[in-house]
Amino acid sequence: MTKLRLAALAGSYNRPSRTVSLVQEIAKRAQQRYGFSTELFDLEQIGPSLNVAQGPGDLDANARRILQSLVEADLIVIGSPTYKGSYPGLFKHFIDLIDPNALRGKPILLSATGGGERHALMVEHQLRPLFGFFMASTLPTAVYASNAELTDYRVSSEGLSARIDEAVADISIFFPSLSTALAAE
Repeated sequence: MTKLRLAALAGSYNRPSRTVSLVQEIAKRAQQRYGFSTELFDLEQIGPSLNVAQGPGDLDANARRILQSLVEADLIVIGSPTYKGSYPGLFKHFIDLIDPNALRGKPILLSATGGGERHALMVEHQLRPLFGFFMASTLPTAVYASNAELTDYRVSSEGLSARIDEAVADISIFFPSLSTALAAE
């Protein structure tokens, strides 16, 4: 039986990155719970061709492969840093290169990081409508992490850990056979 694929995208160029760390943790817990094969990408891996791409064909081969991996995955985890209440422009530019029908019905777990709690609604006011345009199926629980909840780029808050577990549990809504198989073990 072929493993279901999870592709994760962190909309950050920074290394190290709180956003990359959060997305890695979410993907790791989803893999452990459901057995997904996983791939994690960030904007640095997409590379400089993104800066000048007016369409997906303008991306270099590696960036096109990342875009294809995202749209072909069974589940996508999206993570974005928050800048002035929204996602970064290059992250949005990459998302703009996705065909409007490519994510229709695709389950997407949304996450974001930010300096403080006042950015927490970015997921609901920015990311959820963005993926709503694509008619994707965003999971009911999203994960927001403030800087105080990540220490040395690791989850250090019990509240954040619980929110991650709750969001990962929501994956079973879209993959009930995985939950049934795990319960039988």
